[in-house]
Amino acid sequence: MLEPMTNADAPEPRPRRRAPAGAAVLREDVTEAIRTAVFEELAAVGYARMSIEGIARRAGVGKTAVYRRWRSKLHVVLDVVSALAVQGLPAPDTGSLESDLRLLYEVSSRALRHPVASQILPDLQAEAARNPEIAEAVQKALREGQDGVAKGIVTAAQERGEIGAGVDRALALDLISGPLYWRSVVIRSPKLPKGYLDGLARATAQALKAL
Repeated sequence: MLEPMTNADAPEPRPRRRAPAGAAVLREDVTEAIRTAVFEELAAVGYARMSIEGIARRAGVGKTAVYRRWRSKLHVVLDVVSALAVQGLPAPDTGSLESDLRLLYEVSSRALRHPVASQILPDLQAEAARNPEIAEAVQKALREGQDGVAKGIVTAAQERGEIGAGVDRALALDLISGPLYWRSVVIRSPKLPKGYLDGLARATAQALKAL
């Protein structure tokens, strides 16, 4: 006759498996603090002198927190710069081509002339000449960051009949984005002349209509 199974005879429950240390969820607030620190460190010391130690110190975290997210300072910079490409700018919708351009130039001018951006972009452009990966990331951020906005402006103008349906989109993007970038980032003019943005919007609108 079988004896009844007592609690002592019952099989022990299986211990819960612990997630490996590397599988821990990365805190988003820490990730954002590190990204902010990267921008600030780039502006302060430039890419060549930037270090993981400096980034971690500025973000208020340990070096391990940075290395758990990125393998090197190159990878963290590539990630942060590439993220700019998907942020973009809101597409203006004022009802006219010239007004759309004027609003775009106002927002872009403030962004390009921000102290952090004005320090970072020239440094990364110089580094891009030596590093193909950085060159690709910078190109992506600069080109794609405004590409969607420019396409939106051109498409809206075409729908209103302000410009032709067969306009060259690549040339239109160069016309829209080139002059302001040249003055703000390449020449680094300390202050835009009075009425410059109005004149630029008017001239660009006329150029687009002439394509």
